[in-house]
Amino acid sequence: MDHQAVLTAYDGQIRRGARTDSPGARVERDGGVVRQTGAAHDWNGVHWADVDAATADAVIAEQVRYFTSLGREFEWKLHSHDRPADLADRLRAAGFIPEPPETVMVAEVADLPTEPALPEGVHLLPVTDASGVRLMADAHNAAFGEDSSELGERLAKRVLTQLNETPDAVVAVVAMAGDVPVSSARMEFYPGTDFAGLWGGGTAPEWRGKGIYRALVAHRTRIAADRGYRYLQVDATDDSRPILRRLGFVPLSVTTPYVYQP
Repeated sequence: MDHQAVLTAYDGQIRRGARTDSPGARVERDGGVVRQTGAAHDWNGVHWADVDAATADAVIAEQVRYFTSLGREFEWKLHSHDRPADLADRLRAAGFIPEPPETVMVAEVADLPTEPALPEGVHLLPVTDASGVRLMADAHNAAFGEDSSELGERLAKRVLTQLNETPDAVVAVVAMAGDVPVSSARMEFYPGTDFAGLWGGGTAPEWRGKGIYRALVAHRTRIAADRGYRYLQVDATDDSRPILRRLGFVPLSVTTPYVYQP
């Protein structure tokens, strides 16, 4: 894989060419800034900012004014290759709080397995309606604990809206151990680009290490291949990064969410 070529495509197609990920949100282009604005349960934030040492502080201040006027918490999605080099320091100085970083990883669809290998007693259930979305939320809580239930509910609401209003833009699935949801994942499609995005994949502690995460990746890879996508992209946590490496994903950049609360 040509790292620089893929990074250029990722910046151009996914960040500068960002599309809304929620039917209720909109992507705006204001000068060199690409941002998404939506309801409180939508993702609100900055995808891309064409700034340098001379303009960065003013652009940061303008985004703070804009989102604050809407009463929205928002995220500046910083990548390790963004410029200027001290952009993270400038965001912190403006009142942004960094959250844990994740590694942007990419693989060519043609190089990945497409046949899920599941442990005995586990099957995959496609999510197509409100009852499936409820199982997704339950799987999220099982994987990450009740402390994350608010996030799980927000994600579930977003996925249900996508399924109802833009069903071709998302695929979601739950891994079921009998009638108990133990893991869930989704894939979001970016039409007109080379990329499909993998999200989720958290697994209940007692079911980890049994291949469920890999099976969810393979399931979604097959769908991406059928739809003609070239690359899969993941914002990988420390837990998922080693698994993805073994599957053939390579690091592209490191992304850190910088969050501003008005």
